[in-house]
Amino acid sequence: MTTIDARGLECPKPVIETKKAVDGGAAEVTVLVDNEVAVSNVTRFLEGQGFKTSHEGGGKNFTITGSKQGAAPAPTAAPAPAKCGCDYSILFKADKLGAESNGLGEVLMKSYLGVVAQNPQPPVAIALMNEGVKMALKESSARDTLAALEAKGVKILVCGTCTKHFGITDQVTVGVISNMFEISEAVFGASKPIVLG
Repeated sequence: MTTIDARGLECPKPVIETKKAVDGGAAEVTVLVDNEVAVSNVTRFLEGQGFKTSHEGGGKNFTITGSKQGAAPAPTAAPAPAKCGCDYSILFKADKLGAESNGLGEVLMKSYLGVVAQNPQPPVAIALMNEGVKMALKESSARDTLAALEAKGVKILVCGTCTKHFGITDQVTVGVISNMFEISEAVFGASKPIVLG
């Protein structure tokens, strides 16, 4: 059993430390973390690597245990190429397009996402960082479009460090709370990463 004490580590270090242990051949791991976002991120990482997981605790003391159950699940089939002949991803750093101008930035963002949703080839991933995480809130005009994209299979990743900074982690209603490691891999692993905001 490999034990990783990731308490006090900022996102995405708990996932990175867990990945090091898994890459090193650990078949059973215990990961200690101090917040629910880390619990979610580490659990999803382990499950993606073929581990059966459980967790317990609360407050600032959580224990995640994982046992290897076999090979990692096979990746889903690669999406058909977009018109550009490649897969693409989008990283939003703001919840508005352009400078704020009496609601114009929000209208432009909603319109842009609407166009993305109508594209026959949606992005493989959309990541929300900084103020962009506010688009995952119930009251955001972009939320329903993000939910529609998620229903089409688009991976919606919401920066947990950012939601924690704004105090809105429990208000996110679309996508999954994620970390810099997963966001970087999803966005920059695509053939054509697009960064807006």
